[in-house]
Amino acid sequence: MSDVLPVILCGGSGTRLWPLSRRLYPKQFMDFEGSTFFGESLQRALALQEAGECLVLCHEEQRFLAAAEVQRLGAPARILLEPAARNTAPAVTLAALAAREGGEDPVLLVLPSDHRITPQSAFAEAVTAARVCAGEGHLVCFGVAPDRPETGYGYIQCGRSAQTGFSIERFVEKPSLERAEHMLDQGKCFWNSGMFVFKSSRWLEEVERYAPDIAAACSAAWQKRQRSLDFTRVDEAAFFASPSDSIDYAVMEHTQHAVVVPLAAQWNDLGSWEAFYAISPKDACGNALHGDVVATETRNCYLHAEHRFVAALGVEDLTVVESADVVLVAHRSRHQDVKALFEQLKSRGRAECDLHRRVHRPWGSYETLALDEGQHGRCQVKRIEVRPGAALSLQYHLHRAEHWVVVRGTAKVTVGDREILLSENESAYIPVGERHRLENPGVIPLVMIEVQAGSYLGEDDIVRLEDTYGRLAP
Repeated sequence: MSDVLPVILCGGSGTRLWPLSRRLYPKQFMDFEGSTFFGESLQRALALQEAGECLVLCHEEQRFLAAAEVQRLGAPARILLEPAARNTAPAVTLAALAAREGGEDPVLLVLPSDHRITPQSAFAEAVTAARVCAGEGHLVCFGVAPDRPETGYGYIQCGRSAQTGFSIERFVEKPSLERAEHMLDQGKCFWNSGMFVFKSSRWLEEVERYAPDIAAACSAAWQKRQRSLDFTRVDEAAFFASPSDSIDYAVMEHTQHAVVVPLAAQWNDLGSWEAFYAISPKDACGNALHGDVVATETRNCYLHAEHRFVAALGVEDLTVVESADVVLVAHRSRHQDVKALFEQLKSRGRAECDLHRRVHRPWGSYETLALDEGQHGRCQVKRIEVRPGAALSLQYHLHRAEHWVVVRGTAKVTVGDREILLSENESAYIPVGERHRLENPGVIPLVMIEVQAGSYLGEDDIVRLEDTYGRLAP
């Protein structure tokens, strides 16, 4: 499908999958059973016959997570950065502008980065049918035949037959259970998959007609774009002027060219823990168990352990998700309310909304092992892992000193004007205000223990002098 440009949207926050999904490590980048949802989406798109490169749109804060997955898979992809979350309509408008950069007018295959679809052959058949409709000027949405009255999905009520699909009478956003049951009884409705196919020129025409503020803001942002490393950045101020709106609300509900093409596949948007329960294998008592879990006299539960042993006794219909710093316990019927819980915690300034204990960086990762903020001084201990050939920025701190101990591998350490090589069980001291850098010159991951001491230990106490990854702030 050489005339099809897959567009992968990676901007979702996945708050209903908290605590494994965090603001700076959302669900599309979660490692689940050896793969990420973003990686699966890339592979699904590139598996289409003759598909060329993909266009990936993600938030500035997740750019290195996306780039690392693209590199790991060896996927031909361009990464376009959104300076702010503005929903799907502005994102797709940027993608359409990028697609027409060379004067071409490809068909855009717009895919969220967190869906699971099987088999691939059914997906490819639906894309082929949708491409025909898009070539005739239609804006196509994929619809999935509902098998239950689901309140967590949007619906499409379809009308007369149109080419290989149906015209769209109306979109219904996440109905009540009663209305979902009524639509299921009536028939002629689909779940809205959130996947679309249309020519880039047709989208730009329709967004200019029905959402001119979005079209103008995105056009201004695109005209001032800049290239940085492997990323394309649009102008921040211009993009901030764009209204935040979805593809459905901005265009699809208004256009006269919308059609729905059935997707005859197993589809799940994996938007809640209940969705994970649905796709997971169950034991004889209906429990879905992930990780080091033992369930006794327990029925119909989703039990997920990431770091610690979880034991359940005599409970029913619960969702329990354990991470290094949070344990979520909820009734399975409240899976849609996890987002509200997340927002409540966010309003209280809880750091667990943003980051895991292990934080990913373009050079590797760090994990906080201990933090002591006593009256007479502050101390923090971290485990740092640096990828082979990678380096932290050349930097200094205003409020803390650091002591580095090599646990595994070899470290090249810059302290002031000196460069030294450290092997296992060797250490270096970094005084307050001294410029320094840590590099891994070896071929295996470098593991360090870092002990920080000072009056302030926040990540924003970093003054970068040089950085391989173009970061100007922590």
